[in-house]
Amino acid sequence: MPTALITGATAGIGAAFARRLAADGFSLVLVARDERRLASSASALHKRYGVDAEVLAADLSREEGLAAVEERLGRGVDLLVNNAGFGHPGGFLDTPVADELTMLRLHCEAVLRLTRAALPYMIGKGRGGVVNVASVAAFFPRGTYSASKAWVVSFSESAAAEVGGAGVRVMALCPGFVRTEFHERAEIDVSGIPRPLWLPAGRVADDAMRDLARGVRVSIPSARYKVIAAIGRYVPRSLMNLVAQRLGR
Repeated sequence: MPTALITGATAGIGAAFARRLAADGFSLVLVARDERRLASSASALHKRYGVDAEVLAADLSREEGLAAVEERLGRGVDLLVNNAGFGHPGGFLDTPVADELTMLRLHCEAVLRLTRAALPYMIGKGRGGVVNVASVAAFFPRGTYSASKAWVVSFSESAAAEVGGAGVRVMALCPGFVRTEFHERAEIDVSGIPRPLWLPAGRVADDAMRDLARGVRVSIPSARYKVIAAIGRYVPRSLMNLVAQRLGR
């Protein structure tokens, strides 16, 4: 039975991945900060799908948390989903530098270190996958969040090219607005976001697994967000900034 480790596994996209992978027969290693919530999620998944669900309480913005998850990955998993992340309610100049550095550690250092810890086992087996959750915001210049997610995309594409010959796949997943706890936790007002731009978390996980199986290196769920990402990639910077302002943070 294959094993998947998911960070940020108790809510939103991470929880959707846990449900999808459990339904596919994966044993799970669930990683998040809240041990009680982890235990509840693991119990529910085991009861519904009959799979083993290991819990690992870890704060990936701290060295001890990162080291603990690196150690578990070193013992081998078949799929890693780097999903943990957060947002800021204010702009760059309104956010304490310490909070920005915490974001960079979680979105960039943790993704790098956990991917690096997972790959040797996968390469040794000649198969495996890493899904690094970025965002369609990666294609628009909107503060440290967007910049960190742009790094995730670039890093994932580079890693995918390096390990592709070993039978291992690395993919950046770039969803748009998803119905999760993310915006509420960040105290970001999303009341003005049009309903058609919202995606269900289950749809995002399903699209991601389909694209990973196809060898896609940058997965953008839904046609509407493929168009939005294309705008971010190819239109002049002045127009891109205008689109970013209209879409919000």
